[in-house]
Amino acid sequence: MHVEPLLRTPAMILAFAGWNDAGDASTAAVRYLDEGIRSVPLAEIECEDFFDFTVRRPDVIQRRNREGSGLERLIVWPDTEFRYGAVQDGREIITGIGIEPHLRWRSYCDAVIELARRQEVGRIYLLGAYQADVVYSQPVQVTGFATDVDSFDLLGVASSDYQGPTGIVGVLASRLEEAGFPVVSLWAGLPHYINVSPNPRGALALVQRLAQLLAFPLDEEPLRKRAAEFEERINKLVTSDTELTEYVRQLKRKEFAS
Repeated sequence: MHVEPLLRTPAMILAFAGWNDAGDASTAAVRYLDEGIRSVPLAEIECEDFFDFTVRRPDVIQRRNREGSGLERLIVWPDTEFRYGAVQDGREIITGIGIEPHLRWRSYCDAVIELARRQEVGRIYLLGAYQADVVYSQPVQVTGFATDVDSFDLLGVASSDYQGPTGIVGVLASRLEEAGFPVVSLWAGLPHYINVSPNPRGALALVQRLAQLLAFPLDEEPLRKRAAEFEERINKLVTSDTELTEYVRQLKRKEFAS
């Protein structure tokens, strides 16, 4: 814990880089939210017990020293960082961004649950993004699940029927639900044939659904602009590649037939 604020039943919003984060869309969405609420550091989960550092190595960076007289080298570890802030109407939010850990997932989830209980979190939102057979120019489809099914259905979010290997988002959702927290999981489906990161279209879709669920005002215009510029670049990429153009045509035919 960096600080011990007295928060009033905040919502918690989490995203994890790696397997759960196609196009870096979910982590980009949380970072955009952090900018919007001007969040400040709250806590972190140190990575020592949860990572194989030969698989995910720490980074070396250089920055100005405090005296401003030169550069210093720092090791940056893949810790999970939590921040907090408030939207315009004063409601408080805790955000968290991490990298999917390699080890001891149950213990890792317990650490998240401990923080949520300590800060008396009301509802927890988990964001993710996955690769799918979708037409890149169509609106990004958001799927997921919620423990409160009725309010979720009102938004028109399709329920996920996925079965198979899962990541830390799926495991954490299950553990949080067992611990008694209301949970909402939102996933953006992104085209697997456009391997470009970050994907602001995916981030925008998640931010919009999140803003609807939380019913708070958030300026989406800067992210909309990034998404439009991204779509323009992808249009040029697709039209310049005959094989890719034909593949997209086939996807459109398949979508129309269904």
